[in-house]
Amino acid sequence: MTFSVTSRDGKARTGVLRTPHNEVETPVFMPVATQGSVKALDQDDLAALDAQALLANSYHLYLRPGPEIVEEAGGLHKFMDYGGTLLTDSGGFQVFSLEELRKVDEEGVTFRSHHDGSKHTFTPENVIRLQARLGSDIWTALDECVGWPCTPEKAQDALKRTQRWAERAKEAFIKEKTKSLFFPILQGGLYPELRLEAAKHLLGLEPDGICLGGFSIGEPKELTWSVLEASTAALPEEKPRYLMGMGAAEDLWEAFGRGVDMMDCVWPTRNARNGRVFTRTGALNIPNAEFRKDFRPIEEGCPCPACRRYTRAYLCHLHRVKELSAYRLLTLHNLHFTLGLMREIRAAIKEGRFQQARKDFLSRYE
Repeated sequence: MTFSVTSRDGKARTGVLRTPHNEVETPVFMPVATQGSVKALDQDDLAALDAQALLANSYHLYLRPGPEIVEEAGGLHKFMDYGGTLLTDSGGFQVFSLEELRKVDEEGVTFRSHHDGSKHTFTPENVIRLQARLGSDIWTALDECVGWPCTPEKAQDALKRTQRWAERAKEAFIKEKTKSLFFPILQGGLYPELRLEAAKHLLGLEPDGICLGGFSIGEPKELTWSVLEASTAALPEEKPRYLMGMGAAEDLWEAFGRGVDMMDCVWPTRNARNGRVFTRTGALNIPNAEFRKDFRPIEEGCPCPACRRYTRAYLCHLHRVKELSAYRLLTLHNLHFTLGLMREIRAAIKEGRFQQARKDFLSRYE
């Protein structure tokens, strides 16, 4: 089996996801390596962090350096020298965010590069072929994203197209005769009845897992969680569930408590580059004046390189003068915090104390 559940505590669960490169313990948070690199870090850093899986972006890698170079290098794992699981998204979210630079029809999405204005087309078939050339472990299907707010009619139209594209993507996936895994994307706007319809359709394609797309697009969090619950309730136990593009600390507890198995987000890394770091009691804006003479570590007892050796005052200075080492050290801290939180969440589920651990964490975290 590709995925097996190993323990449960309410709706939260732990499991093992088997991919061509490793076995991933779930719930898992995947740092984002948009262009084949987690910004500011190298592979030794990722090994020390025990990053089991990463997300890379098909759209960006397609434009630069191009699939032909990655393929000639022996695939993305060899190109970037990473031995864990690589999941590639379909590029759909990035293309749809281009707005005036793209056009959608039944064939696919035609868009212009944000780099040089050159014209390109993504179809369900060539996006699968692109991921085959990249050589990732988990492939996703091209989908049509909708924003918020969105009318039921528009959400349903986009869902129907996403369903037709998913069928074409599955046919293309079968032709590749690959050991990689196929994860189509469950859409339907923020309408539970459309999500249920989408789930039934995707399960008919016999996927290896399901992506939960279309969340965190400006909707109130209460709506996020209610629609997410409806989505996971419609999915069978044996399929891993991947919530796309969310990763704040409080979101991890909320989503994994609702039966999600996988998440990714730029939240820890982007915030680090902006000087915002996370602790057990909340976030700190390290460049702020209050830290100029604060000679404590970011967080007492944290074993990350930034906290082991340096003070808030020094890191404040580095970030203010734009020293490159600031971005690396703060990124290491935030990923150490996030991946450490994942170990804590997995342990709490296994020991049957997830809800209490969630309550304790959220009561301290501001």
